[in-house]
Amino acid sequence: MPDSNFARALDDAQIEKFIADGFVRIDKAFPHRLADEARAILWRDTGCDPEVPATWTRPVIRLWDYAQEPFRLAANTPVLHKAFDCLVGAGRWLPRSSLGSFPVRFPSPDDPGDAGWHIDASFAGPDGDAGDYMSWRANLHSRGRALLMLFLFSDVGENDAPTRIRIGSHLDIAKRLAPAGEAGLSLRELAATGFAESEHRPVALATGAAGTVYLCHPFLVHAAQPHRGTRPRFMAQPPLLPKMSLSLSRDDGDYSPVERAILRGLGR
Repeated sequence: MPDSNFARALDDAQIEKFIADGFVRIDKAFPHRLADEARAILWRDTGCDPEVPATWTRPVIRLWDYAQEPFRLAANTPVLHKAFDCLVGAGRWLPRSSLGSFPVRFPSPDDPGDAGWHIDASFAGPDGDAGDYMSWRANLHSRGRALLMLFLFSDVGENDAPTRIRIGSHLDIAKRLAPAGEAGLSLRELAATGFAESEHRPVALATGAAGTVYLCHPFLVHAAQPHRGTRPRFMAQPPLLPKMSLSLSRDDGDYSPVERAILRGLGR
């Protein structure tokens, strides 16, 4: 692997973009060959033939946790580890051994049924049904999630069902979560407004070549969309798990960009 692709961290401008916009895009975050190897595994598990579109009969097929070598290596490149240090703080995150679930999206005129605006909740409530994801919660300290990550395992253009991102919406969600304390709010409670507090935000599309990774603030409002292209889209959307809780009152003032963004959302 060429060292030039894997020896850099985020610069000051990229970190400021993350704080203000809620995400940063990293091109060539992992090698294209790993994307090809991983995609071959995923194609097999879809039960579809990559050369026969007639077998692509559903708008989305959800595949679950993948820890084979191509996925594990893609999640742990030096450039990504350095970026995690930049955004979350060195020693404050846990390396991933897998890449979680893959919603594989196929060209289709049908509604995929999962294209609503949302944030990814990160912990189960004390009395909730762990199998009912709408009962999962988020709180101001983002318990259980340091980052939302979008790993592109296929080339994704504007027609290929790129994830929609409301730029700066993480600031709105910080304000929304603040009064809820440590218990936070369930996804059902957050969705009760239709995420109207962020509907004024401009929208970006998570496009890019295979090997691109978007590192997103855990409060970023985002959504899927129908696939209007010609080739299926393969993307993983795992969390980066925290090694320790976020802090919004550090004595040494050594706030990570994730924490600084929350403080900015609160007007501090």
